[in-house]
Amino acid sequence: MARKSLVLLPWLVLVLLVLGWVQPSLGQESPAMRFQRQHMDSGSSPGNNSTYCNQMMMRRKMTQGRCKPMNTFVHESLEDVKAVCFQKKILCKNGKTNCYESNSTMHITECRETGSSKYPNCAYRTSQKEKHIIVACDGNPYVPVHFDRSVEVST
Repeated sequence: MARKSLVLLPWLVLVLLVLGWVQPSLGQESPAMRFQRQHMDSGSSPGNNSTYCNQMMMRRKMTQGRCKPMNTFVHESLEDVKAVCFQKKILCKNGKTNCYESNSTMHITECRETGSSKYPNCAYRTSQKEKHIIVACDGNPYVPVHFDRSVEVST
């Protein structure tokens, strides 16, 4: 019995070492996953719900430690938003060259912090819009990793 334990010991040590190395990365959110958490709300619309932003900002963990001043939720399919990465190339607000503007308007909800908002009681104004979205894309596969801005329909 003792001999069996000695044979298994190196394997156990190896497994524990591998788990210790891999485990920390399991809790980390990729930029693409972060984009989806912070900006995607496919198939839903806040309707006349004035508390939509307050609920979503809290639910999506954007009121932890501070109130995120502004955020946009996109109410289109993830496939349609991913497709923007292959549409009209445009300069990002920060000067980078990996931004793309959607060819068509998208249903979005803009959440802006109200003047009376103060952490930890973050308060947001909910505004539904139809705008072109501009996203920064990266990675392989090439997917949205940052919501840069939205723009009005140009006539």
